[in-house]
Amino acid sequence: MGNSALAFLIVLGILIFFHEFGHFLVARLFGVGVEKFSLGFGPRLFGRRIGLTDYRLSLIPLGGYVKMVGEEPDEELDPGLIPQSFTHKSVLQRMLIVFAGPLFNIILAVAIFFVIGLFAGVLILKPSVGAIKDGSPAASAGFQKGDLITAIDAAAIGSWEEMADTIGRSQGRELDITVARAEGEVVLRVRPERVAAKNLLGEEIQRYVIGVSSAGDVLSRKLGFFEAVVQSLRQTYAIAELMVVIVAKMITGSISFDTVGGPIMIAQMAGDQARAGVSSLFQFIAVISVNLAIINLLPIPVLDGGHLMFFLIEAAKGRPVSTKVREIAQQVGMVVLIMLMILVFYNDITRLFFS
Repeated sequence: MGNSALAFLIVLGILIFFHEFGHFLVARLFGVGVEKFSLGFGPRLFGRRIGLTDYRLSLIPLGGYVKMVGEEPDEELDPGLIPQSFTHKSVLQRMLIVFAGPLFNIILAVAIFFVIGLFAGVLILKPSVGAIKDGSPAASAGFQKGDLITAIDAAAIGSWEEMADTIGRSQGRELDITVARAEGEVVLRVRPERVAAKNLLGEEIQRYVIGVSSAGDVLSRKLGFFEAVVQSLRQTYAIAELMVVIVAKMITGSISFDTVGGPIMIAQMAGDQARAGVSSLFQFIAVISVNLAIINLLPIPVLDGGHLMFFLIEAAKGRPVSTKVREIAQQVGMVVLIMLMILVFYNDITRLFFS
């Protein structure tokens, strides 16, 4: 439990720092004064003031914030501070400052995947056959345990994922699958069958399979600099896309909110990944960082996405949203967030004690 708590604090600290540093850096780039840069909420534990900014560590580690000069439209300011006021900057500059937080979380994920790909390489699940289902197309075609699939319809196959995708796109037409055995290569003709299955989101889908499972053989492939760049961008995009789909399906009711996890689940997963090694822990940080970016961009008033929504309205109307409307929207947003927090804590406790 202690290791999980420590791993959780490390994960959370890195995520919060990069998110808030994004806001801070772009704010300073546009000449906005920053009064507080805080990791955590609540009472100040310790810190240091440098110039105008109080860099602090606060008691409650579930977040952080950057307090800028003139952050509130109706805030009274010393005339000398107006040039450093957030409110007195252009709408575009304010939008970029707000967007910088989620952007830096995305940048963090790309950087982690890049470093891991460049120095540790990527693990590839080899397209080697383990078990063969009785009565399946593979059994009828003569597949054997230990077969290494090297090509499908003369197109080279380098991984289990690539093999499964190719078979899945077959629409049930016959395929010529080349397998490597001790005695040499053999070409087997097989017609995939359509079966009911579940995807990553737990939804019922139909897909084409031949009835084999992986032998679990993996290989590590080192990436060159540009390969690592491309791979890191692809991985980050895939996680972001999946997160957007999950959020959309939760809103429409296609996915149950029971699947949502909170701090306890993150702490448990962080502990598991830390025990698996530094590389696994940082990959976990990258995944959570992308998720944090997507969640922060939701148009809920107290989140970055809510502020961006107000700025877009301001840009369209030519004047800021009224203080009264902002206050009401923020109150509603706070209620929504509190309800979500209660939900994720309930789910966490249910999983911890009743599963």
